[in-house]
Amino acid sequence: MPFATPRTKRVIGVTAALAASTFVLAGCSGSGTSSSTGAAASSITIGTTDKITTIDPAGSYDNGSFAVENQIYPFLMNTPLGSPDVKPDIAVSAAFTSPTEYTVKLKPGLKFVNGDDLTSSDVKFSFDRVVNIADENGPSSLLGNLVSTAAPDPTTVVFTLKTPNDQTFPQVLSSPAGPIVDEQVFSATALTPDNDIVKGHPFAGQYDISTYDFNNAIQYKANPNYQGLLGPAKTPTVNVKYYADSSNLKLDIQQNNIDVAFRSLSATDVADLSTNNKVKVVNGPGGEIRYIVFNFNTMPYGATTTEADPAKALAVRQAVADLIDRNAIATQVYKGTYTPLYSYVPAGLTGATTVLKDMYGDGQGGPSLDKAKSTLAAAGVTGPVTLDLQYVSEHYGPSSGDEYALIKDQLESSGLFTVNLQTTDYVQYSKDRTNDVYPEYQLGWFPDYSDADNYLTPFFSADNFLSNHYNNTAVQDEITKQVGETDPSARTSEIEDIQAKVAGDLSTIPYLQGAQVAVVGSNVNGAADTLDASFKFRYAALSKG
Repeated sequence: MPFATPRTKRVIGVTAALAASTFVLAGCSGSGTSSSTGAAASSITIGTTDKITTIDPAGSYDNGSFAVENQIYPFLMNTPLGSPDVKPDIAVSAAFTSPTEYTVKLKPGLKFVNGDDLTSSDVKFSFDRVVNIADENGPSSLLGNLVSTAAPDPTTVVFTLKTPNDQTFPQVLSSPAGPIVDEQVFSATALTPDNDIVKGHPFAGQYDISTYDFNNAIQYKANPNYQGLLGPAKTPTVNVKYYADSSNLKLDIQQNNIDVAFRSLSATDVADLSTNNKVKVVNGPGGEIRYIVFNFNTMPYGATTTEADPAKALAVRQAVADLIDRNAIATQVYKGTYTPLYSYVPAGLTGATTVLKDMYGDGQGGPSLDKAKSTLAAAGVTGPVTLDLQYVSEHYGPSSGDEYALIKDQLESSGLFTVNLQTTDYVQYSKDRTNDVYPEYQLGWFPDYSDADNYLTPFFSADNFLSNHYNNTAVQDEITKQVGETDPSARTSEIEDIQAKVAGDLSTIPYLQGAQVAVVGSNVNGAADTLDASFKFRYAALSKG
């Protein structure tokens, strides 16, 4: 994100005792070696290739980190299992008390695992630090409509907003910007190192963390004093193993060495596992999208290049949009587990359009070489254009290499582009992309909440998550307008118009929409309950029986 505050370096080493305990955890097995006794059902092991950047909510805005935060931190608002609609979590009520004031009343007697009281002071602290730290990889852009947070008494929180009647704000309170942290443990002005967080046990969600080995293993213990919306955890102990390689993840789930594999197996692996009677493949609605980001400063003919020319830069983006064959990527690489996406709001959400299908390629969703050629020629662009395109090899699943090899082939076979593909580990990637290192790069998006705005504000507001120097004030004004629009039909029209405007600018090119997929042992229950339209995978819903 384009914020001035530099990212605070985190200490990711662990003490010898912690390292020893997590080494044992990393080697533990799941249902394959468990007995059928009650003790066996007291723990579940989950495998994932997702990576954590930090478990400090002020510094993380990625799926891997939020997967942890969802288990351990409380929220003012949350989504019950099976629903995308938010309800009070550790609150008893939440409502607009004036057009620009949203008032939340907390449940009495709330406490963190460490015994500290959880009051409105902690809530104010939590939101103030996200805004003030404004970490470049954090979620502060989600709080762009927040003017101030007040705590007039221990159980009352008043949020003052810029835009009246913000229809998304209750959802924002359930998003990565919403975890409530302990002001006795966290720094108010800088990110707190993960190991300091774990040591302080500043958690009040369904789980506490008992051992933590950064991006290797985590052990969670159920929090018996959780007082939120979701109820007590069904399984007392959850072990999470982090895999560098999805092939090992597949091997462990098919051999029942782990109980759950969630994010990310290849489409081929999922298809293969669906024929294995030792496991179950569980699908849920997905809001995930894949897209290419253009850095408006450093892309060909970008603002800081020696050949800066906005018209030529736009023509380059348009030609790429004309040549992308979404259906080929969806079918050849992802075997139908992803579908083509032709706009910025995915199909299924109110306000979604197919504006990119109408404006680019052959007008029917396919590519058009002739259109790409004429677009570049009209702008005076000659010779193959070089694109330095960056992607992440594992963070978005093991098929990313095949995905971008196919995109490279689609662009280069036109004769209009030369594509230099490069890949980087996600932890480094997340830092580099916000520092103008990549002229064009891959991102995926996992929504913070189930509303079209979550595919607009983070991407196209002035201080957007992409840090790609895109700035269209007309788009920003309309984004602000739709947020406060209380007439549903008028808001839908505004959302549709925003998509048309950004499709003309092409700061990003979305091309795929995916589903949520988990592979679980045959004796594991609850995955279908948590693979819902909230897009939050709750470990506490899982059990073995």
